[in-house]
Amino acid sequence: MTTEERRAQLYALLTQAQQPLTGSALARKFGVSRQIIVGDIGILRAEGAAILATPRGYLLPRRERQGVMVTFACRHTAARMGEELDIIVDGGACVRDVVVAHPVYGELRADLMLESRRDVAAFLRQMEETAAPPLSLLTDGVHLHTVEAPDAAAVTDIRAALARAGLLATPATDEP
Repeated sequence: MTTEERRAQLYALLTQAQQPLTGSALARKFGVSRQIIVGDIGILRAEGAAILATPRGYLLPRRERQGVMVTFACRHTAARMGEELDIIVDGGACVRDVVVAHPVYGELRADLMLESRRDVAAFLRQMEETAAPPLSLLTDGVHLHTVEAPDAAAVTDIRAALARAGLLATPATDEP
C-alpha cells in the first residue's frame, strides 16, 4: 500500500467512525508506527481535512453546528475539573475545547469533545494515568471552554449551575 492509499483509507475510516480512533489503534491497523499516523493526520489537515485530535483519539466533526455555541470563563483548581465538566455535560452540552491565554505562547487550545459523564471519566482517567497537568495550571486556574448546548435554556441552566458551584471566573460570552 502506498502512502497516499494509506492516507485515503485513514480518512475513510475517520469518516465512518462513530467514536474517536486512537493513533495506536490506527497504527496497528495499517502496520505502521503511531508517529507515521501522526504525520498522516498532519498532512490530511494541511490538505483541508477538519480532523480533531482529542484525548480519546482522532475524529471528524459529526455534524454542522446544531445548537448554541457559548464560551464560559472558568477558574478553579485541578481537583474541581471533573465537577466542572460533569456540570456541563449533565446540562446536555458538549465541551468542545479548553483554552488558556499563556503570557509567552499566547492562546493555547486543546480539543476535548466531551459529551457525557463517560467521556469526562475517560478524560480524567487519562489525565491521572499520564500525570499530565491541566492547561489551566499555567494560568492560575483560569481557562475558557467553548460549549455547544442544545438551546439557550440549557446555556442558562449550565451557567447557573457553574455559578452556584463557584466555578465561573466571569459571566459567559457569546450568549444567545
